Amino acid sequence: MLFFEIWKRSERKYFSQETLNSKNVSIVLPSQNIRLSPMETKERILLAAYELFFRYGIKSVTMDDIAKHLSMSKKTIYQFFRDKDEVVHTLMEQGLAKDRHDFLEISKTAANVVEEVFMMMKKMHEIFGNINPNIFYDLRKYHPKSWDLFHKFRTEFCLQLVEGAMEKGKKDGFVRTDINTKLLARLRVEEIDMSFNPTIFPPDKFRILDVHLSLTEHFLYGICTLKGHKLINKNKQIVEEE
Repeated sequence: MLFFEIWKRSERKYFSQETLNSKNVSIVLPSQNIRLSPMETKERILLAAYELFFRYGIKSVTMDDIAKHLSMSKKTIYQFFRDKDEVVHTLMEQGLAKDRHDFLEISKTAANVVEEVFMMMKKMHEIFGNINPNIFYDLRKYHPKSWDLFHKFRTEFCLQLVEGAMEKGKKDGFVRTDINTKLLARLRVEEIDMSFNPTIFPPDKFRILDVHLSLTEHFLYGICTLKGHKLINKNKQIVEEE
């Protein structure tokens, strides 16, 4: 949905930076003569903040920037949010609620553990594939309450899903029965975090989808039976063709 280990400021050299002064953000807004309800106005503010944060990171975007790109007074924004931290926290709550729903749907509809892991990998790529990596640093350093929400989501909800998928895989004969589920489920969660870390996989050298695919393949080949290996090859081919 989105993060991971805090990065030093010196490590930001890996990122190709855009700034609010260097590039305009295109946000489709309704005509100014259309009267919006309070709920619509609040959602409009959140949409603008979401797009700006994901493109430029959180720290570099101010409430003035959000107001400017909405052609809205900052006073109006403060009627709905007391500060930027509340905007970030609201976006995090909404984003995690959607991610939780989507991941549960994947868990319910996937035919087997291998398909489930590949589907979750693609979902993670959809969520974070085009995000400004600085957002992870900014969340942990400047918005600890929002970071704590994500950390809990990752270490509790995601971990539970992975453990459940592995246990189901054992019953279906796709996952080895001799592996330690709790231990390797934690490894998988950490692998996902690591895949987005630009200090390990600089974006100018590694495509994020290639990183996800390689780590997923490595994990699955390690935990699956020969029966499961056939499914890995099938799903890997589908991803590569996409």
